[in-house]
Amino acid sequence: MPTTIHVEKHFTAAESVRDVVIGMADGLTVPFALAAGLAGAVGTTNVVVVAGLAEIAAGSIAMGLGGYLAARTDAEHYAAERLRELEETNEVPAIEREEVAGIFRDFGVPDDHIADVTTAICSNKERWVDFMMRFELGLERPEPGRARRSAITIAISYIVGGLIPLAPYMLLSSISSAFLASVVVTLLALLIFGVVKATYTGVNPLRGGLQTTVVGGLAAGAAYAIARMIS
Repeated sequence: MPTTIHVEKHFTAAESVRDVVIGMADGLTVPFALAAGLAGAVGTTNVVVVAGLAEIAAGSIAMGLGGYLAARTDAEHYAAERLRELEETNEVPAIEREEVAGIFRDFGVPDDHIADVTTAICSNKERWVDFMMRFELGLERPEPGRARRSAITIAISYIVGGLIPLAPYMLLSSISSAFLASVVVTLLALLIFGVVKATYTGVNPLRGGLQTTVVGGLAAGAAYAIARMIS
């Protein structure tokens, strides 16, 4: 009989998708709200475009830098904890061996096998420390170059997201027409973005799309209403 090949479908790009989500979510929402607010207070699209581009430039740099620093902090935290764990295996090996045994007990490994698997793990110092980092502390080794990739991904995603609500103001001379077009285009983009994000993260696509659209719409609506009241 032919053997059916089992293919496991697991999502393994969580960090990259997280960066895209961070950049796109803010890129779509913040410039959208800013442009909507300005549209309620000014009579020309030029002001909206200039202010919007300035915000996108500043926002992408700030968001990218934030992502870089966050990733660097994760890497530094991992390195510090790994050094501490290495010192503990050298200074108090008996206690650390018992911690390894305790982890296996928590996983339900029979007592008559725990001594053997503990000895196997602890026979190699690097493997021992890696095991403790993952199963005692719940820390995964950061990928090399993660901070730089995170910064670039977030910044680019912010720029792409920010240009969507701003595009109608670049293409249309009428502030009212540009505002309506921006609302339609951005809400549609938010809906699509929410659906795609939900699909990748295992959330109900319709729910994810609606949540993202509502959040973006409320932010823009609040900015527009405030600008209209002030003006």
